[in-house]
Amino acid sequence: MFVALGSAFAQTATTDTDFKIALPSHPGQLLWHADGFKIVEHSAKPNGREIGIRGKDASGRVKFLGFLFLVPEQSPLSSTKCRDGAMESEKKSNSSLRILANFEITQPDKQQVALVGYTSQGRGGKTSYMVRGFVAAGDICGDLEFYSDTPIDADDADLRKVFASYHLEPGYIPGFVDSFLYAQILYQHGMYKAAAPVFEQALTQLESAGRQDTKTMRRVTTDQAGMAYGMSGDIAKSRALFEAAIVEDPDYPLYYYNLACADAEEKKLADAQAHLQQAFARKANVIPGETMPDPTKDDSFLPDRDNKEFWKFVEGLH
Repeated sequence: MFVALGSAFAQTATTDTDFKIALPSHPGQLLWHADGFKIVEHSAKPNGREIGIRGKDASGRVKFLGFLFLVPEQSPLSSTKCRDGAMESEKKSNSSLRILANFEITQPDKQQVALVGYTSQGRGGKTSYMVRGFVAAGDICGDLEFYSDTPIDADDADLRKVFASYHLEPGYIPGFVDSFLYAQILYQHGMYKAAAPVFEQALTQLESAGRQDTKTMRRVTTDQAGMAYGMSGDIAKSRALFEAAIVEDPDYPLYYYNLACADAEEKKLADAQAHLQQAFARKANVIPGETMPDPTKDDSFLPDRDNKEFWKFVEGLH
């Protein structure tokens, strides 16, 4: 199994109450502020056209779904057009939906926000309450929905405060953090083939990102890209990434370890042994907080445990 730094996702995820999402290859960023809420889930489409986050308040009573997505076939979009199109689709799929409020709010230097409040019946006839706001520009739309099993409406002071902060910056140019986050979401949902080139895109953006930890994140992002290619079956591309990385950064052990995984997948056990030896000779150079993997528990090497000579070597690495 190809190995990468598992904590990398946490380094770019939103950790406070200012929420921001962007697509990896299209201008635009959706922003809002929601006191007391935290992210519990991310989502992304493999075509690069949609990113979403799910959040909840401390009590769990009120939750939100925020999405930024492209609708080029309906360009130019307005906030109202985006809302009406989304709600028309909702009505067709949910006969219990009841619109309670439908209006727009205008704020200085921000897009108009098209709001809708509505209810629907769930399992057992239980009523759910939703307040949803839309912003749009060009071919991109933002959709922020708050929902609860207890009554909420568009006049609630807390929700008004959130939507007063809610806006789309259409001129925002996505950078390293946006690409890395999008790719990592895809990867964590098993969409390795789609994630790999977005990780590579993040690598090209890294040098201009102005991060203090560029070397660390280059290692992390290279690991993620190479692992995504390997998990999707493109061993040649995975190998090429790690070999190129070693030329630039020969001291990092996981580059060699992941090459050993590629070797084992291709039944090149002599090469795998050489790369494992190189990896563990450099084990002191892992990123702080990272540990060397145990090859005796690795799916890449387990099929060869009946090869006594090779397995004796593997067991001796720890």
